[in-house]
Amino acid sequence: MKRALISVFDKEGIVEFATSLKELGWEIISTGGTSKALKEARIDILEVEDITNFPEILDGRVKTLNPYIHGGLLYRRDDKEHVKTVDSMNIGPIDIVVNNLYPFEETVKREGVSHDEIIENIDIGGPSMIRAAAKNYKFVSVIVDPKDYDLVIDELKASDKVSEETNKYLAAKVFNYTAYYDALIAKYFNEINEMKFPETMTLTYKKEQALRYGENPHQEAAFYREIGDVKGTLASGKKLHGKELSFNNINDANGAIKALKEFDEPTVVAVKHSNPCGIGSGETLLEAYIKAYECDKESIFGGIVAANRVIEKDVAEMINSIFIEVVLAPGFTEEALEILTGKKNIRLIRIDNIENEIHELDMKKVYGGLLVQDMDRILLLDEMEIATKRVPTDKEMEDLLFAWKAAKNINSNGIVLARDKATIGIGLGEVNRFWAVEEAIERGLEKIEGSVLASDGFFPFKDSIEILAKNGIKAVIQPGGSIKDQEVIDEADKNGIAMLFTGIRHFKH
Repeated sequence: MKRALISVFDKEGIVEFATSLKELGWEIISTGGTSKALKEARIDILEVEDITNFPEILDGRVKTLNPYIHGGLLYRRDDKEHVKTVDSMNIGPIDIVVNNLYPFEETVKREGVSHDEIIENIDIGGPSMIRAAAKNYKFVSVIVDPKDYDLVIDELKASDKVSEETNKYLAAKVFNYTAYYDALIAKYFNEINEMKFPETMTLTYKKEQALRYGENPHQEAAFYREIGDVKGTLASGKKLHGKELSFNNINDANGAIKALKEFDEPTVVAVKHSNPCGIGSGETLLEAYIKAYECDKESIFGGIVAANRVIEKDVAEMINSIFIEVVLAPGFTEEALEILTGKKNIRLIRIDNIENEIHELDMKKVYGGLLVQDMDRILLLDEMEIATKRVPTDKEMEDLLFAWKAAKNINSNGIVLARDKATIGIGLGEVNRFWAVEEAIERGLEKIEGSVLASDGFFPFKDSIEILAKNGIKAVIQPGGSIKDQEVIDEADKNGIAMLFTGIRHFKH
């Protein structure tokens, strides 16, 4: 008689699966809560201790760690010596294992949970058992996902066995599952031991959705959700309307959210190709939206808009007047939703706590490795240096700080021109800082006079200051630190430009 060992924390569908096995003539071994559930459903079972001749001990910590269990899982049915050994020791085969593990993930995410409770939810016997079964996949089927119950039952009904191909698929799910589980545990211990950069780093994510394609139609893609606190991120967002997000939508939305988190007052960030094409702050969200829109009325078309306040009717009407792919906000009024949902394809995403600071490491995949660093969370150091003779006015200082926040979130070399807490020209991603300055000026056009400039890195030469002076830019904020700093300062003094040195740069490559 074929035997299945069933011991699951998630009991979804388990009674139906066990019933089907019994109808096919299988014997069932079970333990703990699963045993109780099956008995209540009037399904005859053998207890694990009936097989092992050894009771559960240590509050259930030890129950399946036994040769009568692991021998029945691991012996090769095509190896005469293996068969001889298990026969001589009266070890019966176990041909199917159904198991899912203690809910470590759910436990560690629960607010107020104690360290002791977290530790008690580290499964030991379960991973050992399913790994043993998966290693011997040629002869043993192992199920960790209730969605696979029907697959196994259908094959058993059709041919009285599970194919090796299916067993191999099931084994792959096991090793992904245990790797994921162990990575969560490792992450927890790294955090409580404040090990930011451990000697080995294992990352784990859950597949959130398959995507139609990646950055380009010929690239396959999927979106994976990080484990842990994702409040204030796109992963925590709720789609209220529209199509599923694409790869580029998600990437661009992340850039918008990242930039938006710099600002406390009502602010709108418009993004295209993961870079801001307009940022505006104001007394109201409508004022902020108008400023962001007017920075670049062309690039915003087909872009993404992120706001740190609830979208109301007036802003919705303006958004609705052009083609916008995605709107991200902490909420939408009923009137705003009525307006925006008039367009079938626009995606509306509500992100609670969109202003939340994110505490995680920044990672970049490179060929053959991974670059890992702290997130660039620090905006300014404790003190800035006024490097020039002229001191910025209060109004200029307000715009300089606004521009500095914006420059922190565009690709290097990055230059932002701003006035009245609105970006008016952005130059980004250039290999030459002077070219970035030229680009920002060209985009600012007639709005440049009286604006201020932020640069994410220092000015290596005075040529950028010369062109700023010609275009009426009166104040600059930059990190400083170039060997040509004095030359740059002298040029600023010559033209009556105020200049702040922050002592901190914000490269974003």
